[in-house]
Amino acid sequence: MSTTTEQVRTAQGRFDSFRESVSNTFVPLLVEPTTSTPFDGRLRGVQLGSLRITEVSATPHQVRRTPKLIARSDPEYYKLGLQLGGCCLLTQDGREASLTPGDFAIYDTSRPYAMSFDGPYRQLVLMLPRQQLRLPDNKIREITARRVLGDHGVGALLSALLRQLANQLDELDGQGSVRLADNIVDLLATVYAEELDLATSGAPTSRKPLMLSIMSYIERHLAEPDLNPTRIAAAHYISTRYLHKLFHEESTTVAGWVRERRLEHCRHDLRDPLLADRPVGVIAAGWGFVDPAHFSRVFRAAYGTTPQEYRHNPA
Repeated sequence: MSTTTEQVRTAQGRFDSFRESVSNTFVPLLVEPTTSTPFDGRLRGVQLGSLRITEVSATPHQVRRTPKLIARSDPEYYKLGLQLGGCCLLTQDGREASLTPGDFAIYDTSRPYAMSFDGPYRQLVLMLPRQQLRLPDNKIREITARRVLGDHGVGALLSALLRQLANQLDELDGQGSVRLADNIVDLLATVYAEELDLATSGAPTSRKPLMLSIMSYIERHLAEPDLNPTRIAAAHYISTRYLHKLFHEESTTVAGWVRERRLEHCRHDLRDPLLADRPVGVIAAGWGFVDPAHFSRVFRAAYGTTPQEYRHNPA
């Protein structure tokens, strides 16, 4: 974990240092002034594993992620902007989200977006690898640049947590910070799973309770090596063919989903300082991987590193 703070104050019309800091902290972006008044800008951030949390405060400007910049560098991240002060207009995928303090919205670095700030503002930005959210990319595309209100429902829980986090960025250290990052991502996934249900409420919903029941069943039995489509289907009184059809409609497979969830739990445990003395093979077996060599292969295929390497360098 590392914490960085950068203060940028430039003369009128010149904010090259701020522009460079923004692109280096997030992804390459076009940052342009919108007024002729002297510019103030500040970035303050912390890295928690693969989750980057940055507070940005500045005077008016606009930010654009263009197709040309995406073609040049696409690290495939989701970003979430939580408004702490002032206003922001976020545009992506043909939608606009006008954010006021407490509101937030998600957006994708792999597609063009724009953000406009017409006055002084503060915003907390979370950036995480797309696969870490564990929701289908084609579904997330339906809810980018949609405002989530920060004053009710699950959104209020996330908003309150992140606002408190912004006040304590400099205090995040030690073992608890890694678990905190995982909890933030889990809550974020919960919020957007709910938003996806709302966004598709006009579609047939008869299968949603069944899929929720199936996924809950899988989650409860992940540690059991004999978890397979036949057993899952029988537990829900459906055919294996229908089970496969349900997962196909979610752009995944039964085996793929089980493997992904097991790997994600293993990844969490491997970077947990409280489990540092637990052998990799024991962690893998605890989540249903009975063959250590197979576990190592699928872990490397998913995350680009071996379990041992990840344990020593989880960033």
